[in-house]
Amino acid sequence: MSRLRIILWSLVAVIALVAGALWIVGDRLVAPQGGVRTSGVANIGGPFTLTTHDGKKLSSADLAGRPFAVFFGFTHCPDVCPTTLFEMSENLKALGPDGDKLTVLFISVDPERDTRELMATYLESFDPRIIGLTGTQEEIDALVKAYRATYQRVPTEGDGYTVNHTASVYLMDRQGHFAGTLDYHEQQDTQMRKLRRLVEG
Repeated sequence: MSRLRIILWSLVAVIALVAGALWIVGDRLVAPQGGVRTSGVANIGGPFTLTTHDGKKLSSADLAGRPFAVFFGFTHCPDVCPTTLFEMSENLKALGPDGDKLTVLFISVDPERDTRELMATYLESFDPRIIGLTGTQEEIDALVKAYRATYQRVPTEGDGYTVNHTASVYLMDRQGHFAGTLDYHEQQDTQMRKLRRLVEG
């Protein structure tokens, strides 16, 4: 076998190994950070039961058969959270009647301050179909881990603090499987294409 042929076969093997170590998440190619479903879909998401901003219990089982979007944030957030919730409100309106088919969840990563009453007041500024969720610190931490999101409390002047957190919106299909993300400040037409695919199944 010629040296050139050996080099070509070696390149093919390397490409195959690299392809096996990557997968598509949304519109981005990223390296896996954990387990992968047998279908090749990232193993993101999991069961939960939390308290809504109007005092009811909502579980992942209640969402069976419905696509949903998950955003982790907090009510004292100065920029990312209100911007994202405003964009999701506009997206729901732009979907028209299909907007009623999508459940949008705003999950607090600051349960110490984000009582359901505070979240209810905060969400009055956005589309009424957006559901605020809070719970114990342990419940929130478990869900953040399940979605491979991150957050970190950062001290500010005095005894205050802010929270750095993942800015993406997670899209989940009717089976509760990860279907991609909406990235912060992504163009609305790009977000709408993803959301229409999601609600159309």
